[in-house]
Amino acid sequence: MSRRQAKDAVFEQFARIGKALASARRVELVDLLAQGERSVDALARATGMNLTTASAHLQVLRQARLVVTRRDGARVFYRLAGDDVADLYLGLQRVSEAHLPDLAAARADYLGTDDAEPIDRDELWRRAEAGDVTVIDVRPAEEYAGGHLPGAISIPLETLAERLDEIPTGTEVVAYCRGPYCVLSYDAVRLLRERGRTARRLADGVLEWRAADLPVATGGAA
Repeated sequence: MSRRQAKDAVFEQFARIGKALASARRVELVDLLAQGERSVDALARATGMNLTTASAHLQVLRQARLVVTRRDGARVFYRLAGDDVADLYLGLQRVSEAHLPDLAAARADYLGTDDAEPIDRDELWRRAEAGDVTVIDVRPAEEYAGGHLPGAISIPLETLAERLDEIPTGTEVVAYCRGPYCVLSYDAVRLLRERGRTARRLADGVLEWRAADLPVATGGAA
């Protein structure tokens, strides 16, 4: 093998990762798996893909060694291959934000307006420790069980309107979800404010919380 061929072989390995992420659907799957392990059928439901399409995209990610699997009976579960894959996804977001001007408009179209100033994780951590804020996790319950902010109450967005009486009054409510491109916390804050509650969203989400080495709790809904 020539030196040129050897060099091409090295860069082809790097390109495998780029090729695996060269699909909006596969990036969305990485976003979901950054929250924790999920079954193929759960991932298909969450993304609106049929089972065959979701499985095909997951196989591409697996071939690039970005995800790993385990089997439980007839069900197959996927998870990210390591924290470095989550870091790669966060880096992808940062580079996109810095260099792609169209992202801001696309984000605004998707997430809608946000009249309430978001709270950053350092301030939330201080206030949560002081007990002067109520934190709600509006992701699906299975994501909450996989890892959540300590002390957060699990109230998935689709149940929020019916469970408002579970949220203490007299304190500000902070809603969070997967990350800065997750619409669930935006919708939650809009609903809470419409119902007369003082509410804000966390500026980012669980993935960034983990990356900052802040404590994460696991287990069923609080």
